Amino acid sequence: MRIIIRKSCPVLTVLFLCLPVFLLSGCGSSGSTGTSAAGKYTVAARVLNSAPASACPNGGITVETGVDTNGNGVLDPSEVQNTQYVCNGAPGTNGTNGTNGQTSLVSITAEPAGANCTYGGSKISSGLDANGDGILQASEVTGTSYICNGSNGTNGTNGTNGYNTLLDTTAEPAGANCAYGGLKVTSGQDTNRDGILQASEVTSTSYVCNGAGIDWVDVTGTSVQAASNTGYIADNSSQVTITLPPVPSMGDIVQVTGAGAGGWKIAQNAGQSIDARALASWTRTYALVGSWPSVASSSDGTHLVAVSSGGGIYTSSNSGSTWAQTSAPTTTWQAVASSSDGTHLVAASFNGGIYNSSDSGSTWAKTSAPTAFWMSVASSSDGTHLVAVAQSGGIYTSSNSGSTWTLTSAPTTNWWSVASSSDGTHLVAASSVGEIYTSSNSGSTWAKTSAPIVSYWQAVASSSDGTHLVAASTGTGSWGIYTSSDSGSTWTQTSAPVENYTAVASSSDGTHLVAVSSGGGIYTSSDSGSTWTQMSAPFATYASVASSSDGAHLVATATGGIYAFTSSTTIGTAGSLSGGQYDAVELQYIGGGVFMPISYAGSGFVVQ
Repeated sequence: MRIIIRKSCPVLTVLFLCLPVFLLSGCGSSGSTGTSAAGKYTVAARVLNSAPASACPNGGITVETGVDTNGNGVLDPSEVQNTQYVCNGAPGTNGTNGTNGQTSLVSITAEPAGANCTYGGSKISSGLDANGDGILQASEVTGTSYICNGSNGTNGTNGTNGYNTLLDTTAEPAGANCAYGGLKVTSGQDTNRDGILQASEVTSTSYVCNGAGIDWVDVTGTSVQAASNTGYIADNSSQVTITLPPVPSMGDIVQVTGAGAGGWKIAQNAGQSIDARALASWTRTYALVGSWPSVASSSDGTHLVAVSSGGGIYTSSNSGSTWAQTSAPTTTWQAVASSSDGTHLVAASFNGGIYNSSDSGSTWAKTSAPTAFWMSVASSSDGTHLVAVAQSGGIYTSSNSGSTWTLTSAPTTNWWSVASSSDGTHLVAASSVGEIYTSSNSGSTWAKTSAPIVSYWQAVASSSDGTHLVAASTGTGSWGIYTSSDSGSTWTQTSAPVENYTAVASSSDGTHLVAVSSGGGIYTSSDSGSTWTQMSAPFATYASVASSSDGAHLVATATGGIYAFTSSTTIGTAGSLSGGQYDAVELQYIGGGVFMPISYAGSGFVVQ
């Protein structure tokens, strides 16, 4: 500590700093007069537990002294003649942290019967974890104790057997307890031990009631608004439209049976759909015999486009129920792609040019793309970014819906298939010589992926973000379907069976996949390719397949026509489920706007 003296006492003053207030004798104030009762002045002092920062930057104490002129034994403020400070020194530097101590460990193991525990028990070992591995080694044990079992007790006298509990169910008629009837459940103890629940033994009664009964309505007109928990008999020579209840409750039932020759159609309200997986089947929607090398779909599966080799271009606006030939010229069409809304289309011909349409196929215009053996085209979701590959050629891209095209830096090879992310940034292209390339900058640069070198990469598809890819290969020793979940950095062969696959398609999230083969099979996966299931599709030489963004609507082309599959109706008023005479279905509302068939009869269902 340092001492700052503002005014010195004329004689040596001894301060007992441990006392808050004290008196000193024999030290008078310079120039002071007067005497005490003993004839001397008394010097008083006091100590304050603080000091001003200007005097003691690090804190300290203040010592005040003076003559106790009024003799009251206390140094009053008016009597203070000297002030001095005892200051703290500056804080020292923190020392170095010490080494962490070792952790104590405890181990409990079973102890067999023996010297340590007559009837067995547990052995408790403890010690410091000297090697820091978190395991108490035998060499680290410094303490051992035992918790031992006691000896077995003597068996007591058997108690009296208790009563059995009995349960009885009987039919409950419709009434106060169950509005639509049900079961009456009674229970109690069999106090007389005869195995029969007597009325006097019943201690609990409950009811399991039937749900609301179905009232049936004979519909002789052509339309009706359905009510919940009601059945409708479509009884007309024309199709009867039954619109689902607009505000159903969870579990509500709607039943429809076709009695008339016109059959029936179940219409939906906004936000409603029918999960029709139990009813769906592949339907031949267009029977024109010929080669259909490519088909594309809008994101909702409603708008479809297909090209014919040596024919024209056809479109459908109702998920394939009807098709119409467009004004596109007749040529050797090879590939087609669609924007997400089905408005912007692009089609490529083999040994010809590339055409586009901005009005869902009503009119077509030839773009500036060069003449080439075009094999495949792909489109961004808005139809702005396009990519096309040519056999024995390169990869071309367009950023203005095909008005102009740019030859990219991709190598010249036998390109066979190409796919695009929804924004056109991530591209993937496969060649018939066994290589797969990707681009993450709309085709400006390309990189060869680690996909295995196979005899023939036939088709590729991409999720909307370009992360999940699927590719199909053919050729001796390399048949199969491969997937990638990291934009093509690594690839895994899936469990898909050996087939001559010709095309693959993916849902927007890459979860639902579909593959078709020229050998007649169609396979789907709902777990990103981990497992595959062969669908009950008709045997055909399939060439192309497309999927809606949710994987519920599929369309495939074959030599004998165009086939469609829908596992769910289109959400909203555009969707419907239809049946014919003698077809019947029972729908239950399961929430979220979705109805699901819980029973059905017949096979003439049409899902739209």
